[in-house]
Amino acid sequence: MSGMQQATNRREEGAWARRHNHALVSLARQVWHQDCSLASAYAVICETAAETLEVERVNVWRCDGPDALRCVHSYDRAGRRHNPPGYEETIRPLGAYAQMLGEVRVIDAADVATHTALSGEDTSLAHYLRRHNVRSLLDAPMRCEGELIGVVCHEQVGAARVWTPEDEAFAGSIGDYAAMAYETQRRREAEGRLRYLELHDPHTDLPNRDHLLEVAHTALRPLHGDTAGVAAIHLQVDTLMGAEDASDAGADVLVAIADRLREAFCETATLARVRSDGFALLPHRHLHETEALNLAERCIELIRDTAVAAGAPHAVAAAGIAFSRDLVAPSADALLRNAELASQRARQGSADRCEVFDAEHHRGLLARMRTEQSLRDAFAAGRMQVHYQPEIDLRDGRWRAAEALLRWRDEQGELRSAGEFVDIAEASGLIVPLGRWVLAEACRAATAWPMREGRAPLLRVNVSARQFEQPGLLQDVTQALLASGLPAQQLCLELTETSLLRDEMAAAHTLSRLRGLGVGVALDDFGSGYSSLSYLKHLPIDALKLDQGFVAGLPTDRYDLAIVQAIAGLAKQVGIEVVAEGVENEAQADALRECGIARAQGHLFAPALTEEALLQRFGDAV
Repeated sequence: MSGMQQATNRREEGAWARRHNHALVSLARQVWHQDCSLASAYAVICETAAETLEVERVNVWRCDGPDALRCVHSYDRAGRRHNPPGYEETIRPLGAYAQMLGEVRVIDAADVATHTALSGEDTSLAHYLRRHNVRSLLDAPMRCEGELIGVVCHEQVGAARVWTPEDEAFAGSIGDYAAMAYETQRRREAEGRLRYLELHDPHTDLPNRDHLLEVAHTALRPLHGDTAGVAAIHLQVDTLMGAEDASDAGADVLVAIADRLREAFCETATLARVRSDGFALLPHRHLHETEALNLAERCIELIRDTAVAAGAPHAVAAAGIAFSRDLVAPSADALLRNAELASQRARQGSADRCEVFDAEHHRGLLARMRTEQSLRDAFAAGRMQVHYQPEIDLRDGRWRAAEALLRWRDEQGELRSAGEFVDIAEASGLIVPLGRWVLAEACRAATAWPMREGRAPLLRVNVSARQFEQPGLLQDVTQALLASGLPAQQLCLELTETSLLRDEMAAAHTLSRLRGLGVGVALDDFGSGYSSLSYLKHLPIDALKLDQGFVAGLPTDRYDLAIVQAIAGLAKQVGIEVVAEGVENEAQADALRECGIARAQGHLFAPALTEEALLQRFGDAV
């Protein structure tokens, strides 16, 4: 039957249009979902087109240069075969056919033998059509964003065929579907590549911290059962290369280390580069602590050997191990952070060390951090106070001096003594502005102390080791005296042995300058250190504050008694005053008097008092 007769015998045009539309709707359901690959989409598209148009073969061709097409999918309707042997043909040159592809919606050829763009005797396209006995073509160009990317060819074999407008519209839609399938795949690949880049380090091609967090999160899920053994190992690497080598050679060393670690552990653990100088390892199975330590030590050994081979012989590594058993709640971020904290502790020790995260130690650090922040907030909010503990003359009971003591009114309204927070303030550096404030506040308060025979009680202010090392200490003292109007002779700074121990020559220079202002200097907690006696010889000291540890045993402990007698005698010989600290009862006070010590402070006389309470209680006892 001729092609004209076939067209005449078809059912009316509306029925064919509905059939085509139903086919396209069904095709969309099969193709437009996440799990459909490009190859699967092409297969469904070709098969649907062949069955709907009732053609022998449908091929998808991709542009292979400006004047060539390469077959990427073929469907043979008679044999119901996809991609039969030899289907991957390339046609070039295309001649006039290439120009038509760029200009039309479809190429309608009822008879290729008479079609001007297809009938050339010596073109590659003409040879292809004759070889496959193609008589009629209905070709739909594939375009993405206006650019020609290929063509879907509907091939009628044997007899010629006249294509209806419904056929042409359907073929054009098939070309659009094929183009959309390609564009969808391209976008998926781009998104996949972007996702890969988001989760991988570009230099070592290892997973990055975000990727490792996903792996750790999965490992910590409750459905995996007991998570007590989930471990993370953080590895810090320092190549110790010179500044001129750090950017290039140092980076090359880290890449070599990454390759070696990947080679050693890719099958047993997830390895990631989590910092510029850090890697992390998440073993695929639960490990006991001994196993984790052995693994971490092996990592350190591999890093060291690889670094030496890569030209960094002095490189050092530190490893930190954390277990999920120490987590309050399953948290991938907390697990990796704990491992990193452990590695930082290891790095502070000797080279090539390994540390296991200590939850108790970490809780202590967190508590210190919280205390430090609360202390800073309290200082900024004006909730710090200065109290004063009087120093009494054991001979007549008069008030001779007072020690300024820092107090902190916390958020709950509780008054906290300096012993509870001074170490934190010292370590954080907050002690410097706090000490400056205490000095100024105490000097201001001391100007109101009553005088007797032209002299007022002495003000003693503690100076921490960190304060003493500051170059601005002399200026702070000068400013406090000038701002308050307090005579320099009424101020005595108390220093501990720790303040003087680091650099005795620098300490002597600073003390001499303070003495030059007229300010006195006392050595606090005398006798508790190792070299206190040498300070009496080499440093300008005005007074000794006898450590309360020696006072506590008086009068019954003969060793304490002997030590106190020796110190009192020595001080008398060199003209230095002695003040006993921590006097709690009359027996201790009597023993000190018998030893020749005239000044004392402690709860026997009064605890630390507010400025108002001090004057109210001792203002008449000057």
